[in-house]
Amino acid sequence: MPPNPPKSSILFHRVNTAPNTASPHQNPKGMMIKKQRAPIPDAVARYHTHGVGPDKCCSSVTQEIAAPVSTVWSVVRRFDNPQAYKHFVKSCHVIVGDGDVGTLREVQVISGLPANSSTERLDVLDEESHVISFSMVGGDHRLSNYKSVTTLHPSPAGGGGTVVVESYVVDVPPGNTKDDTCNFVDTIVRCNLQSLAQIAENLARRNNKSSSACPK
Repeated sequence: MPPNPPKSSILFHRVNTAPNTASPHQNPKGMMIKKQRAPIPDAVARYHTHGVGPDKCCSSVTQEIAAPVSTVWSVVRRFDNPQAYKHFVKSCHVIVGDGDVGTLREVQVISGLPANSSTERLDVLDEESHVISFSMVGGDHRLSNYKSVTTLHPSPAGGGGTVVVESYVVDVPPGNTKDDTCNFVDTIVRCNLQSLAQIAENLARRNNKSSSACPK
């Protein structure tokens, strides 16, 4: 029999389809099934490939937004202002850099979470492909080696909407399971993206009203 792989081996997790956020339902035979969303384009999915070791977990959350990619990106790209849509962030201060890759920010978290602060580094800011990625490199929290990637692409349904995909990989804290960790982080990310949707859609409506008010 082949030997067992070493515990240090790394598997690569890639998001191929957008996760389903709807509740499962039963087909006529009583089997539980889920409605699958449209596949994520390969050009976007490749950014969501993470090395996952035995003590790490990886997941992703998808949010559809009724606003153009440019409008959503104008909010997401602001590494210096995550509190614009992340309600669990109390304050943010850039401590190194000017918004380019390598910039460090110090984030203070609201009370009630198992964290106080986080030092985060901007790893990717691709204005053309609408990709932003950051890593937690310090702070007072339990999400060791956390790395997040967020991508935006036009909704396949048309209508000028946007699909946001945020994936992450993180160490499983001692005393927790992978499911515990992913459920906790998924909840935070999902709340953030729902807030982003509300803010971007309101911004798009204001932009449309401003455009309509301009004389021809």
